[in-house]
Amino acid sequence: MTWNKHTTHVQDGDLVLLVGQRHKHFIITLKAGMDFHTHRGILKHDDLIGLPWGTQIYSHTDAPFYIFPPSLADVLRDMPRNTQILYPKDIGFILVTMGIGAGSRVIEAGTGSGSMTTALAHAVGDKGQVYSYEIREKMQELAKKNLKRLGLETRVDFNLGDISEGFPDLNADAFFLDVRNPHDYLGQVRAALKPGGYFGSLVPTFNQVEQLLLALNQTNFAFIEVCEIMLRYYKPQSSRLRPTDRMIAHTGFLIFARSVTKVEAPKRVEENSENEK
Repeated sequence: MTWNKHTTHVQDGDLVLLVGQRHKHFIITLKAGMDFHTHRGILKHDDLIGLPWGTQIYSHTDAPFYIFPPSLADVLRDMPRNTQILYPKDIGFILVTMGIGAGSRVIEAGTGSGSMTTALAHAVGDKGQVYSYEIREKMQELAKKNLKRLGLETRVDFNLGDISEGFPDLNADAFFLDVRNPHDYLGQVRAALKPGGYFGSLVPTFNQVEQLLLALNQTNFAFIEVCEIMLRYYKPQSSRLRPTDRMIAHTGFLIFARSVTKVEAPKRVEENSENEK
C-alpha cells in the first residue's frame, strides 16, 4: 500500500479517496482485478488505475464519484477506532505549537487507536522517530494495524507498559501526554525531555486543567499556555453564505509548556562606599 506519494496519476496499490454525492466518501486500497461495492453501484479497480487524480468516474449504475489522494485529515476521520480520537483541528495546532516536523524525536503516551500517532509519524518523516506508549494491549494492536495500513509503522516504536515506571527514550524534542491523569506523570515526562523540550497534553475538563497547571508549576515547566480550538464551517454558496447548522466546538483543553532549568539569581555585591573614595 502506498499513501501520500507525489504522483499525478493513480497507481496500483495506492490508498485513494472516493467522494460521491452529498460528500459521501470512502477510502480504499486499489488492487488490480478487484471490485469495490457501494450503495450506489460497483467500481472496478482496473478502471481507476492510471487515471489522473481528481477525475470524475462512474459506477456501473452511473453514480458519479471523484477520485483523490486522501489527506491526513481524511485518513484520521476514516480510521478504525475503539475510543474517541483527536480531531484534525486540534492535531494541526498541536504539531505547529510543539515544533514537530521532519527529523523530530517525539514521545507519546496514550496511543489509543493511533490517530495522534499517525499524525506524529507523518510529521517527523523518514529521519524522525515516534516512541508511543500504551498500557492496553488490544488498543496497541489496533494502532499498529492502522499505522501499517498507511505504511508508517517503521517510524513508530510501540511500547506496552505502565508509564509510571518512566521512559528510557531520553532527550526527546517533544512529549505529548494523552492520558486521564497527566498531572501524575510529569516527573517521568520531565526526565525524558531534552532541555527546553516541548510538552503538550489534552484534557476535557476544568478540574483536570487545574491539576495539571499545579503540577507543571511544581516540576520545572514554564511558558505555560491553555487554549481550546473551535471550528465552524460555512455553507459555500455565494448567494447566501452563512454558518452551517452544526459546528465542532469544545473537544478538549490544550495545555502546552516548555521544560526549563531554574537557577538562583546571582547575588549583587554592594560596593563599599569607602572604597569609592
